[in-house]
Amino acid sequence: MDLVTKIKSNPAVKKKALWLLIPKGEARPRWWVKTFMNPFYHKRGKRSIIRSTVRKDVLPFNQFILGEGAVIEDFSVINNGMGEVVIGKNSFIGLSNVIIGPVEIGNNVILAQHVVISGLNHGYEDINLPVKDQPCTFQKITIGDDGWIGANVTITSGVTIGKHVVVAGGSVVTKSLPDYCVAAGNPARIIKQFNFNTQLWEKVQK
Repeated sequence: MDLVTKIKSNPAVKKKALWLLIPKGEARPRWWVKTFMNPFYHKRGKRSIIRSTVRKDVLPFNQFILGEGAVIEDFSVINNGMGEVVIGKNSFIGLSNVIIGPVEIGNNVILAQHVVISGLNHGYEDINLPVKDQPCTFQKITIGDDGWIGANVTITSGVTIGKHVVVAGGSVVTKSLPDYCVAAGNPARIIKQFNFNTQLWEKVQK
């Protein structure tokens, strides 16, 4: 059992470790974590770019990997507190995106502006406790290679989006989407699918 697993398995030790890494009630890591720990734990590929205004709420106990040639644009937020964030080669994270792990984004993916991708959910079941004080749950979100996620899209926890998928702007994706389709709406549904026999994008019948 490695050190991180030992810490996570002991509630008292975990609580103390979190206090050392993050100020109470915040998501942003302490200065010494950002400066002296994260550079040794997280991986950035060649020619990758993280703009200066990106908020990196990243911690050493979960992975943050940015692939070769990938770009994270201004005013975005990356948070790996609940699970790893992996962004593939040559992928583009647009202005003001919010990515909360666990999330894995493939290669050559475009995220437009104001996209929210969150693998985290807040508990609400106990009516005697405020939602903010209840345990969080998480399920990994996966986005396949070569896709395009339009502006103002929200992708909820546990969703898998296949290869070369287009999600229209403003959509809310609550269920997984197969390869080679176009989805739109709230909740998002498939409106086109690529037909390999005809080699055409065809409308899906309602």
